[in-house]
Amino acid sequence: MTEEHKQRYCIKFCQELGDTQVETIRKIQQAFGDDAMSNSRIKEWYNRFKDGRTSVDSEPRSGRPSTSRNENVIEQVRTLVMEDRRITVRELANEMGRTETAHLIQTFVAKHNISVVRQAPYSPDMAPCDFWLFPKLKMPLKRTRFESREDIMRNATARLITIPKDAFQKCFQQGRKRWEKCVHYQGDYFEGD
Repeated sequence: MTEEHKQRYCIKFCQELGDTQVETIRKIQQAFGDDAMSNSRIKEWYNRFKDGRTSVDSEPRSGRPSTSRNENVIEQVRTLVMEDRRITVRELANEMGRTETAHLIQTFVAKHNISVVRQAPYSPDMAPCDFWLFPKLKMPLKRTRFESREDIMRNATARLITIPKDAFQKCFQQGRKRWEKCVHYQGDYFEGD
């Protein structure tokens, strides 16, 4: 039985006992806390039961059937996350073949108290060129006006040649240390499993 069904049964019970909408809302919020339905939803279901409705199930809707919350989908998400704990929501959605899955995965992650490390799309930790190479190219060429693309490429190439090879190696060694540190703490990314 879903949490929503439990709340509907409680609303039905309160209505049958003769509680008012206000009393029903208070009891639902007291019993379910932060997981309680919104006031408008409680009122909506209260009125349905008051008008003679007996079922707590939602009416079937037209369109695609909901496949997002069945146990099979949940198990697929769990398996993918356990295989690669650094998988992104977008990658999960692509892997599962659903574009609308991203929101559901975020809901799943939140509901199961899985902490997610948020990382900006252009985070300096992602690629050495972002935090090391681009500034070395950009700063000397800043505020320089170029006549053509070829001129830009020639100046950028000339600047690249001036960077010693061992500086490149040092950069990748530092990046590797950073990556190893992330892998070492990988268990902290997803808690609550």
